[in-house]
Amino acid sequence: MHTHGARDAGPDLARVAGLIADGTRAGFCLALLDGRAWTASELARHMGVAASTATGHLNALVAGGLLAEARQGRHRYVRLAGPQVAELIEGLAALAPARTPPPPPPSLSASGRRQALAHARTCYDHLAGTLGVAITDAMAARGLLSDAHGLGLTAEGAAWLTGLGIAVPAGSRRPAVRSCLDWTERRPHLAGSVGAALCRHAFDAGWITRIGTTRAVAVTPAGRHALHDLLGLPADLLPAPGRTAGTPAARG
Repeated sequence: MHTHGARDAGPDLARVAGLIADGTRAGFCLALLDGRAWTASELARHMGVAASTATGHLNALVAGGLLAEARQGRHRYVRLAGPQVAELIEGLAALAPARTPPPPPPSLSASGRRQALAHARTCYDHLAGTLGVAITDAMAARGLLSDAHGLGLTAEGAAWLTGLGIAVPAGSRRPAVRSCLDWTERRPHLAGSVGAALCRHAFDAGWITRIGTTRAVAVTPAGRHALHDLLGLPADLLPAPGRTAGTPAARG
């Protein structure tokens, strides 16, 4: 039986899979989950490869539609092509097996950064990690989100966002609510335009702040009060600045 016609008519999934199958290209995509634009030299240093090697990989990712590029003067910047690419990378990371044996942290500071990323981080333009999953669970428990027919925003959820002054873009091709599989928690967190708007509000309201140049975020005192009052998040999910969740407070 001739099957070439049916096979050739579908999307070329293997081409996209091949782009991410290379370890260096996969590392670039993971780094770009911070939602910011990076230069080729920054990504080369991040992955420990030559500039020429990085350029070749980036050209392939841009040509394959996973990255978008912009030039400013002599500099070339790249970023993920859109939220759907970020959700693809995050989802694949959640399915990927852990490296065995895991490499030991080179320093206490590196171990702290790893813990901070697992606790709270941005996934492109929405919140992820333990905090992101906890916010999603709390919204569902309060009837602001429903998964009766796939994750969706309820009327109560829309009113809750309006009450906070959070405007969700209307008429966008992007889904309002989308479930994104968290690669550290292995459970879904809130993505889509609602997840992006909530994350943006958290930054603008001073609830969260970035930790250095990483995509890890810390909850501020104002954020601890707001997230506890609005969603009932427990104190162990909202550690004081300078502490990682689960780390005992210093005794004086």
